[in-house]
Amino acid sequence: MSQEKKNDGFIMQAGILAITGILVRVIGILYRAPLTGIIGDEGNGYYTSAYNIYTIILLISSYSIPSAISKVIAQRLALREYRNAHKIFRCSILYVFIVGGVASLVAFFAAPWLVETNSTIVLRVFAPTIFLSGFLGVLRGYFQAHRTMLQTSFSQIIEQILNAVVSLGAAYLLIKTVSGKDETTQAIYGAMGSAMGTGSGVLIALLFMWLVYKLNQKFILRRADRDRNHMELSYSQIFSIIFSMVTPFILSTFIYNFSTSLNQTVYTKIMKYVLGITEKEIATNYGVFGGKAVVIANIPIAIASAMSSAMIPSISGSYAQGDLKKARHQVAAAIKTTMLISIPCAAGLFALAQPVTQLLFPQRSSLALASSLLRAISVTVVFYALSTLTNAVLQGIGKVNVPVINAALALVVQTVVLVPLLLFTKISLYALAIAMITYSLLMCVLNNIAVRKSLHYKQEWLRTFVVPGLASLIMGVLAYLIYQGIYMLLKINVVALCVAILVAVFVYFALVIWAGGLTKDEILNMPKGATLVRILQKIKLYMNQIKLQINCLITYQKIYRKGE
Repeated sequence: MSQEKKNDGFIMQAGILAITGILVRVIGILYRAPLTGIIGDEGNGYYTSAYNIYTIILLISSYSIPSAISKVIAQRLALREYRNAHKIFRCSILYVFIVGGVASLVAFFAAPWLVETNSTIVLRVFAPTIFLSGFLGVLRGYFQAHRTMLQTSFSQIIEQILNAVVSLGAAYLLIKTVSGKDETTQAIYGAMGSAMGTGSGVLIALLFMWLVYKLNQKFILRRADRDRNHMELSYSQIFSIIFSMVTPFILSTFIYNFSTSLNQTVYTKIMKYVLGITEKEIATNYGVFGGKAVVIANIPIAIASAMSSAMIPSISGSYAQGDLKKARHQVAAAIKTTMLISIPCAAGLFALAQPVTQLLFPQRSSLALASSLLRAISVTVVFYALSTLTNAVLQGIGKVNVPVINAALALVVQTVVLVPLLLFTKISLYALAIAMITYSLLMCVLNNIAVRKSLHYKQEWLRTFVVPGLASLIMGVLAYLIYQGIYMLLKINVVALCVAILVAVFVYFALVIWAGGLTKDEILNMPKGATLVRILQKIKLYMNQIKLQINCLITYQKIYRKGE
């Protein structure tokens, strides 16, 4: 039992990252609502356009660094090569200094060719953040390789908090400086303020992670100095390892996440140059899709991202040691945990799309469209969660080229679907939703086929997909009915929504546990699992007592009737 708990420790670490990821996304959502109120849908569109390109450049330069570095270092730590592990860390710092510096300069000087006119200055504000993100990524990857996620989690929280505070403050102040000018100018300046918030968040997170490293530096160096049992790698060997690992990670992550930017570019170009729509209208419309519906849908996907971050060092270590059985067990546990959460999240977003959107983005002019788009893309939560997780599995076992090929194929197919929909139909933003569903579904299917072949692995279906699916269906219907009933009585959205969600969560997990979707050991491996088990045992004991009392009452009535 103790060994099993040790083997499943990454679930606990993933749980920490998942909770952090959700908290970070929630903070992001909470500040985006007032931010949209400040900069408007137009400003949101300019920000989103620049942010998508910033993300792509970040993906190429440093976004994949934490996962790649954690994989490389975790392999060395599994073999107790502490000196080589720390040497890889130092070389990674030099790598991101060069690559991040070049990428930052490209973002600044090439901005006029990368985004539309009104988004150019916003992208330039993002440019320094790219340089800083590389160093932050290396530090996070280093500690993730040691399977300690608390540092990364806390840095993400303080990053997002400062991001929120500075974004709101800077957007408000910058708009005030141009208060006498037209709405478009104010929207651009507001978007610039939001971009400043992103940079401030990264900077404070970097300072925190550097401080954590300095506090642990003596122990790290002492352990490295004591390692005399392994051949020290040369710098050329280390850079070769970094390039061979980082490059496929970058390609995979880049292509996997490029779909959003490609869709936005295709949408913008066709709307502007073929259909004659103004840049302002395009930015406003895309701000509703990318800045509202997609932002909300991305919240539960954070769970899969967290699971992936925790899984890569664990599965890499198991695979490096030749323990395929343990690796398969880790994959099964991670997929099941992710599906248990992502499936009900998708169902909940579909059932409560309108009240959720109203709570987070209450702007009446775009409420109906944003909630309708959210409902349309809600299913992608499941597809993206599973494909993100299987990406990490393939990267962890060295099949780093497979996700690249799968992502490229899915990208071609979704583009082939998107272009004619935009040209020959009038569904506009819903074409983006269809393309998003197509891409995520293809990635999900192709990655799962690859994992099955590579690990000779087959996921258990009943408790992983069927039980959560049926429980989510019942939960979704119940949540919708409860919300509608309470809202009709009170006319208060937040109260009706909170009650509906709380009841839905309780009903869902009750149904899953009743149907055998979760075992006692699986619950124990969750964060606060022991507490959950104690609560469930008390509930079971209480229900048994009620059942016993009912049986006694029935027996007494039977005896009484016979006496009559």
